[in-house]
Amino acid sequence: MSVVISGGGPAGMMLGLILARAGVEVTVLEKHGDFLRDFRGDTVHASTVRLMDELGLGRAFAALPQSRLGNMVVPVPGVGQVALSAFERLPAPYNYIAMIPQWDLLNFLVAEAKKEPTFTVRMNTEATGLLREGGRVVGVRYRTRDGEEGELRAALTVAADGRHSTLRREAGLVPEEFPVPFDTWWFRLPRHADEQGVPPNLAPGFGDREMALSLTRDDYFQIAYFGPKGTDPQLRAEGIEGFRARIARMMPQYADRVDQLASMDDVHVLDVKLNRLDRWYTDGLLLIGDAAHAMSPAGGVGINLAIQDAVAAATLLAEPLRRGRPTVAALARVQKRRWRPTVIMQRLQRVLHGIMFEPILTGSRVGPPTQLVMLARFVPGFRQIPSRLIALGPRPEHAPAFARRASV
Repeated sequence: MSVVISGGGPAGMMLGLILARAGVEVTVLEKHGDFLRDFRGDTVHASTVRLMDELGLGRAFAALPQSRLGNMVVPVPGVGQVALSAFERLPAPYNYIAMIPQWDLLNFLVAEAKKEPTFTVRMNTEATGLLREGGRVVGVRYRTRDGEEGELRAALTVAADGRHSTLRREAGLVPEEFPVPFDTWWFRLPRHADEQGVPPNLAPGFGDREMALSLTRDDYFQIAYFGPKGTDPQLRAEGIEGFRARIARMMPQYADRVDQLASMDDVHVLDVKLNRLDRWYTDGLLLIGDAAHAMSPAGGVGINLAIQDAVAAATLLAEPLRRGRPTVAALARVQKRRWRPTVIMQRLQRVLHGIMFEPILTGSRVGPPTQLVMLARFVPGFRQIPSRLIALGPRPEHAPAFARRASV
């Protein structure tokens, strides 16, 4: 039987690839004509690197342009730099997080999936609604970029269409929202040639009711600015000169290049959400990734959880799909498997919000939390705990046997 997946992000494409390897007919609908959108999740976690090896794609994946995410390193007066994480101490070879442009990852997954005769991707095609018969979802309505409308019937419809999911709204499913104290503004600054030897760490900068985080990429620094939620209009009213001054105060090492930000159009805001559905499915419909549980950028775990959802869904639903239409009970098993890891990671993010972000954004602290610094300095093995949770997750999934291939 056939599956239609709304959304060609990491979860949708990974699900499509694995199901196609099971011989299931899969169609992925992606509303854009390409994947060239900046500041999407660029982290490929250790669990996904291992998954690539299990799928026989490890060598080809390693050949893609990428760098490795460094540890979170904070300045401590009188002490120097203190690392709060230790990815390199995880069991090799899966002891790192790869930083890779998401468009490269998605183009790679599409190319591999297209090798399977049962896989189809339809670009410039957006799922706009659900088809129902007798209370059951039996497919989607769609619209192409040039205005063509149609219907696509399927034994299973999967909503992998993100935190603003159209299909979730069409199904009448409303997630529980958790409070988030900040929004995030992303931008990039150039990396000079004489900085190539700089260790690729995550370097924070702290100010009055604001902070920033620098991620070292191959030829630029990717910067996240964190400010109180809902203040985007204020920042844009201040203009680019005011924003440059903020960054230069918090990160004086970049004061010589903030003028590379030509206007506030170079600064991309993310309205941070943290939520999850109580129920990820209805008869004929399954939601995964951000459509089921939007994650905060804290720890960068959203893409990891989305891909893990996809692997679990493919593993549990391939055989029911080969036999016919998966039952509601079969869809419930996917949520049951992925529920606990989702709850654990969202609780961890809420703790990080309370420890790291809220005191800074309310003005009660400037700088890193003393408790975390003391644990990192004096408790052996502490730094591996957040590293493992971020790199592997609390319940990492493995490729099912039917999808594994020899590495080429």
